[in-house]
Amino acid sequence: MFQTVADRLHDHLWNTLLKKIITCALAALLAVGAYLLVSRITEQADDCAEGVSESGGECIGVNGSGYDFGVPGIAPVAERIAQENRRIDKQPHVTVAMMLPLQPDSRAERRQLRSELQGAFLAQYIANREPGKPVVRLVLANPGKDYLRQDEVVPDLVRMAHSKSDNLRAVTGFNLSLDATRKAVRSLTEQQVPVLVARASASSLANRESKDGTYDFKGLARIIPTNEQQAKALAAFNGSRKDRQTVLLRDTRPDPYVRSLASAFQGLPEDGPAGPDDMTFTSPGVADPGDVDNQFRPTVNTICNSGADTVYFAGRSTHLRLFLKRLAKEACTERKFTVVSGSDAASLNNRMTDEDWAELRDSSGKPRLTVQYAAPAHPDAWDARVRAWQKAQKKETGKTPPASRAPASLRDPQAALQELKDTIAALKSAGRDIGDVELGDSRTMMVHDGVRTAVEAIRGAKPTGEAAPTAEQVGNRWATMQSKNRVNGTSGRICLTKAGNPYDKPLAVVTLRPGTEAGPGTLAFAGLAWPSGKPQPEDCVVRSG
Repeated sequence: MFQTVADRLHDHLWNTLLKKIITCALAALLAVGAYLLVSRITEQADDCAEGVSESGGECIGVNGSGYDFGVPGIAPVAERIAQENRRIDKQPHVTVAMMLPLQPDSRAERRQLRSELQGAFLAQYIANREPGKPVVRLVLANPGKDYLRQDEVVPDLVRMAHSKSDNLRAVTGFNLSLDATRKAVRSLTEQQVPVLVARASASSLANRESKDGTYDFKGLARIIPTNEQQAKALAAFNGSRKDRQTVLLRDTRPDPYVRSLASAFQGLPEDGPAGPDDMTFTSPGVADPGDVDNQFRPTVNTICNSGADTVYFAGRSTHLRLFLKRLAKEACTERKFTVVSGSDAASLNNRMTDEDWAELRDSSGKPRLTVQYAAPAHPDAWDARVRAWQKAQKKETGKTPPASRAPASLRDPQAALQELKDTIAALKSAGRDIGDVELGDSRTMMVHDGVRTAVEAIRGAKPTGEAAPTAEQVGNRWATMQSKNRVNGTSGRICLTKAGNPYDKPLAVVTLRPGTEAGPGTLAFAGLAWPSGKPQPEDCVVRSG
């Protein structure tokens, strides 16, 4: 009944050995578990989502499965894109990529991004319910802030263009005119990936018209007129101004948009004695205000004493907002200034607060100044133009004709815009939220038209009997998109030249109204203007010369 000393010693040794074995085993398991946990955490940190990896603190890459890139405001529309992609996944389809910075810093930029993605989704949604084939898969490509990591995304897009499963056939978006944007466009087109620029207006992102068919970017198209064309359209709309009436205020920071806008304003014909010399400021970045407001203090005083009443502003909307407030606050109040700028001013409404609007009004509530720019689109343009046509016809004939008899160049975009509005209303009614859609800043309309044009090119280039065209065939298709092959966009008829440029495309002249104490300011449609000074030909045939 009692263990011997030897037995007790044996049991003690055995228990000690067993404990060591168990301890070692547990330690080994914990070590393996810790390694796997660290590996998983590291992997998750490196991979933001499918096709998207962390790089320099940003999530860079291509995704079409609903990833919102950490921007909650775009989550609803990103999820709708993913749902539509899943719906058509088993059908023969092609891919269109939206390439634009997807992780903006400021609230205004995030609102603009939401508008752009809404436009892309709405175009996809409408196209996939039409008889035309193939249907469209939409993906989002993030090249990083200011397109600075575009070289990490371009290889993915090129691979997708040569992949039978992806069938990437066009890359669109391109909302900033920057040197890095140009590099992205060049890299893609050099590798036979068709590109369509929807929003960037610098001439450095456009092919120059060529009689021998040689272009800087083979396979590039654009639907927004360049800054030079915008300036010409504004000049035609306003009539000529005397040199002494005008002064140019330009940003000296290297920026293709600013550079081409300043050049466009400098090239406007002006008569009479010389006016004030150009004035400058230097901003730190596209969306960075820096000390620009302080730089404007002496500038405003000089402008006030110069005798000029019109300021051509060659800069971004971030800095335009500051200039307007400074001009309204400190300039000679007895003079009503007009400030004229380019299409980036369409973003101004997103940047203005109620306090900002109030600063642009005097004590009686009247505006202290007028702001005008050439917007690529405006939601009031076509109804207003049809009414103006009816009014002119009544004056000539004594009778008001029905709107259905208005020129097709007005009715076609009016119908396209109505389809867009009806689709927005139907989605909202069905509970398929994409966030509030604001058409006034033109972004939703222009990006919709960009995707719409890409889809028309893809379907038009598809050979009979084939499921989809090649990327090269799509790039060649741009040059044929005129006359009956035009695209009836919400922003106007899109007729492309052989160089892929929009032919005398209309621009909406917009005036900023500071509003009243009862409500915020608005961007009001003032009229249509054309780079040539007269409307597009009704047949939409590109003329020589």
